[in-house]
Amino acid sequence: MVTSAAASIKPAAQPVDLGALKARQQGAWSSGDYAVVGTTLQIVGESLCEALDIRAGQTVLDVAAGNGNASLAAARRWCDVTATDYVGALLDRARVRAGAERLAMSFREADAENLPFDDSSFDVVLSTFGVMFTPDHEQAAAELMRVCRSGGKIGLANWTPESFIGQLFKTIGKHVPPPAGARSPALWGTQAHLAGLLGPEASIEAHERHFTFRYRSAEHWLEVFRTFYGPVLKAFAALAPQGQAELESDLKALIARFNRSGDGTMVVPSAYLEVVVSKH
Repeated sequence: MVTSAAASIKPAAQPVDLGALKARQQGAWSSGDYAVVGTTLQIVGESLCEALDIRAGQTVLDVAAGNGNASLAAARRWCDVTATDYVGALLDRARVRAGAERLAMSFREADAENLPFDDSSFDVVLSTFGVMFTPDHEQAAAELMRVCRSGGKIGLANWTPESFIGQLFKTIGKHVPPPAGARSPALWGTQAHLAGLLGPEASIEAHERHFTFRYRSAEHWLEVFRTFYGPVLKAFAALAPQGQAELESDLKALIARFNRSGDGTMVVPSAYLEVVVSKH
């Protein structure tokens, strides 16, 4: 019957407003001071540069560089490094760090989905816990491939869905739901998603690694992330006091699930995918 046929027709899904999502994310990463957290992750940039086997004199682009962990690691290996991010204040922190170590680097404020560089401009393109947070996964991946020369490499470090940070974002999403249609950044931490994004021109080698968050206590971690880590800061700011208390309780339970210290401090490993892509 007509009525049953009409009832079976589902309304089309509303398209995701990627511009609004990007503005929201940029606002989150511009709040707090990610550099306070970011500097603790330095070892990841060093490990990624070693996995890429980069060579002195190569041209290197760090996309969504934050306060410059991977950029600094590449510069320490005598590469010609350009660091980019869409949050200028974070690049300022990277610039200060480079100056303190007398490392020659270039800095440019830029959107990972619209990089202001010519095709095939770089020997190596890096991103540690950066490009994975772009709203338009396909466009960001296309830009990584575009600016990397044929025969060059792309290196990524991306949190996995089941990791501590992957579960952190899932926990936040239960209290402050993301916009309808928004995809999890942790998808970048799966080989299947990366293969779909990067396409047949890419040969992908990926290994699961672990970064360990070491803090004085769960309360100390919460204080630091609530103050300086934009997504957590914004989540608490969006909630009424009761909601804040519930989010805090859930985050402490999450830490307890992953914590292996056994002594009251926080020692929490978080899995990430270390990815080396060779562009044909």
